[in-house]
Amino acid sequence: MKPDVRAASRLVIKIGSALLVGEGGLKTDWLVALAEDVAAARARGADVVLVSSGSIALGRRVLGLPAGPLALEQSQAAAAVGQIRLARAYEEVLAPHGVTTAQVLVTLEDTDDRRRYLNSRATMETLLSLGVVPIVNENDTVATDEIRFGDNDRLAAQIAVTVGADQLILLSDVDGFYTANPKEDPGAERFEIVEHISPEIEAMAGDPISGLSKGGMKTKLLAAKTAVAGGCAMAIMEGSVARPLSALAEGANSTWFLPEGDPQVARKRWIAAMKPRGEIFVDAGAVEALMSGKSLLPAGVTKVVGTFGRGEPVAVAGPDRAILAKGLVRYTAEEAHKIAGHRSREIEEILGYPGRAALIHRDDMVVG
Repeated sequence: MKPDVRAASRLVIKIGSALLVGEGGLKTDWLVALAEDVAAARARGADVVLVSSGSIALGRRVLGLPAGPLALEQSQAAAAVGQIRLARAYEEVLAPHGVTTAQVLVTLEDTDDRRRYLNSRATMETLLSLGVVPIVNENDTVATDEIRFGDNDRLAAQIAVTVGADQLILLSDVDGFYTANPKEDPGAERFEIVEHISPEIEAMAGDPISGLSKGGMKTKLLAAKTAVAGGCAMAIMEGSVARPLSALAEGANSTWFLPEGDPQVARKRWIAAMKPRGEIFVDAGAVEALMSGKSLLPAGVTKVVGTFGRGEPVAVAGPDRAILAKGLVRYTAEEAHKIAGHRSREIEEILGYPGRAALIHRDDMVVG
């Protein structure tokens, strides 16, 4: 059964360059219509994150750069010019609906490095809790090949997993995933639902169709593998229609890739598989708090063992030394030593700078 986009509690929408930018520049009418969909989702109570391409495409027109591939420094210059225009465009179309926007620029390093991952996740969670719609893009002004996603399909999938989204919608220039490239093979058939991404499915992926887009079906399948493994359903649909989310809800052509479980369960499984870099011992009061689903606060810590950095996995042990949890710690081992046994309100005085209230947040911890 196809998921219903109207039932999403946390929704990530990826917008391709070809949808957003044309020969005449920004496609304002389309963007205004998309804003209506975003506002409607917010009104239903859904959190929304937009992963938007288009900064380089916008910037190159402003700078008068030629068509075709650009040198790295030209792409970065175009991105620097285009990013500010892109952010302003989203702000202008969503503000009339009472929706606040924020620009979030990331690189592959921000999701590969655990410390940066935690920072990104905490920032996104805070923005969403405040009702903000983050506008995410790869930070093309500083990203080089070795720290690039290279396409916003995979970036969107990683963001979806990072924020624990239950649905990811790729607005594309094709209306789904086909058995072959429909532009080359008139007999190609579109999948309504893909329950499992098998080697046979992967072999059907073709190359990019659009001249503006970097992502073809191969990158979309890679995105789908990341999303579904993280418990997030993913849809590919042709996004050029006005109000594409409404069209999807009303039965527009699409392909849905079904998730392999709940996003939070998948995240907990990921944490549980990590090798601990240290141990944190806690008192009976902290054990009781953890078993009731609460975060680990410094006040309940009696001892810190090992050398670990912020964002690295640690084991949590009770007074009997039995391991009762594993989680991603929000402080280094040195910091944890200093604040162990102290109240959260004392952290700034002890460390000399503001810190997070929890040593390990409940969302970053597996108990049992």
